[in-house]
Amino acid sequence: MTYELEIQIEELRAELKNAFDADERREIAAELELAEAEMIVAMAEQHGLVDAEPPF
Repeated sequence: MTYELEIQIEELRAELKNAFDADERREIAAELELAEAEMIVAMAEQHGLVDAEPPF
């Protein structure tokens, strides 16, 4: 899962770098932020810092 996220993040960074339209840049930046947040959670789960199970 994290490998796919790493690839997605790199692709989004490349797209953001090459985007000219302000609306497109905002959309890509939002997608990038979400992917980076998902990566942080995935890494925390792998290292046992976060419990992946819901508390209920």
